[in-house]
Amino acid sequence: MRIAEHIASLSEEGRLLAAAAERAGPGASVPTCPGWQVRHLLRHTGMVHRWAAALVAEGRTTYRPAGTETALDGAELLDWFREGHRRLVGTLEEAPADLDCWTFMPAPSPLAFWSRRQLHETTVHRVDAESALGTPPTRVPVDRAVDGIDELLIGFHARPKSKVRSKKPRLLRVRALDTEATWTVRISQDPPRAVRSEAGTDPGDAVDCELSGTAEELYLTLWNRLPLTAVTLRGDRSVARIWADNSAVT
Repeated sequence: MRIAEHIASLSEEGRLLAAAAERAGPGASVPTCPGWQVRHLLRHTGMVHRWAAALVAEGRTTYRPAGTETALDGAELLDWFREGHRRLVGTLEEAPADLDCWTFMPAPSPLAFWSRRQLHETTVHRVDAESALGTPPTRVPVDRAVDGIDELLIGFHARPKSKVRSKKPRLLRVRALDTEATWTVRISQDPPRAVRSEAGTDPGDAVDCELSGTAEELYLTLWNRLPLTAVTLRGDRSVARIWADNSAVT
C-alpha cells in the first residue's frame, strides 16, 4: 500500500470507529479488550491520534511521551475523538514527503511509517468498537490485512521489547489462503525473526506449527482480536500459544 492509500484508509477506519462507538454508547463493554468500555477505547485511540499528529506536525526527531488521556465522556468525548482523528488525517495529508520525524520501526520514510502505523492502530481499534455492538465487524480488505501482518511480524516483533520468546527454537508459519503471502517466524530466546515469501517460492524449512486462513482472519488473530480457533492450526499448538500469550503490543 502507498502512503496516500494508507491515509485514505485511515480516514475511513476512524469514521467507522466513531460510528460504532456512537451506536454502542460509552458504557458498552468491548469484548475484544477485556475490562474496557467504549469510553476507554475512545480515550486511548484519541490520545494516540493526537500524539502522532503532534510528532508529525512539529517534526519532532526525538521521542515524546503521549501524555494523559482525556476525562471527557459521552457526546463530548465522541466529538473530541472525531476532531483528533480529522486533525491526524489532515496533518498526514499536508506533511512533506521528506518529513524528518521520530519513528520506532524501520520504514521507507517517517511519513510512510506514521501513515501505516496509524492506519493499523485505528483499524484494530475500529474492530474493537464494532465488537461492542455484538455484530460481525466491517471487513478488512485483503491488501490492508497483508500489510498489517507485515507490520506486526516483520516490524513490531523484530524489536527487542517483543515478549514472544522460547528457550527451545521453534518455527511458526502463517499462510494466507486468499493471497500469495506466507510468513515464516523463527521464535527463540531472541526477538522473533519473520520472513515473507510469495506463492511459488519455497518458504524453506519444515515448521513446528502452521496457522492458515484468510488474510483478514490471520490479521485479527495475530492481533488477538480473534481466537486461535478462527484459523486452521496444524502442528504443535503450544507454538501458537507462545504467540497468543505473549504478543500483545504495548
